[in-house]
Amino acid sequence: MTGTQGRGQRTESRSWLSSHAPLAAVEIASHRVTAVGLARGAVGPVVQGWASEALSEGAVVPSLTSLNISDIAAVGEALRRALSRAGIKGKRAGLVIPDLAAKVSLVPFETVPERQEDLTELITWQVRKAAPFRIEDAQMAFVPGAAHGPKGRTFVVTVARKDVVRQYEDVCAAAGAQAGVVDLASFNVINAVLAGRTADAGPAGDWLLVNTTRESQTLAIMRGDTLLFFRNRPIDGDETLPDLVHQTAMYYEDRLQGAGFERVMLAGGAAWSGESVRRGLSERLKAPVSSIELRQVAAFTGAEFDDLQPAAADALLAPLGLLLRERGSAGL
Repeated sequence: MTGTQGRGQRTESRSWLSSHAPLAAVEIASHRVTAVGLARGAVGPVVQGWASEALSEGAVVPSLTSLNISDIAAVGEALRRALSRAGIKGKRAGLVIPDLAAKVSLVPFETVPERQEDLTELITWQVRKAAPFRIEDAQMAFVPGAAHGPKGRTFVVTVARKDVVRQYEDVCAAAGAQAGVVDLASFNVINAVLAGRTADAGPAGDWLLVNTTRESQTLAIMRGDTLLFFRNRPIDGDETLPDLVHQTAMYYEDRLQGAGFERVMLAGGAAWSGESVRRGLSERLKAPVSSIELRQVAAFTGAEFDDLQPAAADALLAPLGLLLRERGSAGL
């Protein structure tokens, strides 16, 4: 729920926790914890160590409306092992949590208030109506999104229950780390794409992220580095992935006057092993479909990175995206 302030934007982005850019990040997902460490290389940041540890079934159950972690000590011990294996000794780390742990809204204003306090009050009033819990019990963050009209702008707003966020922070504390930045997984998969974008590595026009996990599926429409649409649904809900893709494509064409996606970027490891899934997406969206290539995102040291399996590479995307965003990349 952190962000960068774009050129020409009057409103500062808001963070749950203000901090200097960390050199390590962790992700707490439903089935694993992952730790990633960066070093400062001659030509930029280099991944110097990483590790994942599996979690037992039910240890982390991402949810917007209930507590997520049944055994903080056990998850913290798994994270401690991952940090140790990754060679990460520092206390501070960025923290990535599941999309389902928070609610993301895009809130438009025809005229943005001049005063930060007024803007915060108006955004709070808007999200209060849709939040499934008392806004007084929530942590909220927002960043500027797309500009529209002479004075208008949409803001990307994220809210989550304070006690849910505190659970994830407590896991870090149990592992001997301090969560200096807290953010959502798909936001930082997007940031990984933006950090590694080149003429060949990533899209510059309109593009779509399709990110699946064991418990949810997220679709995000981007126009360059600006978020235009974000939808997250549980994997066991009524809407299937083809349903979500169709609805998203219709919204893009009808409401955003989209001229076509430059590319569809996939994240989710083994979920994308079937060519039939890629072919179906490509035919429906009339765009090339590709997985995110980790080596187009960051440099690595050590031979162990030469043969990364898709699931392992996928585990690195979100925490790496957070680290690269915090080191100056454009992002959410």
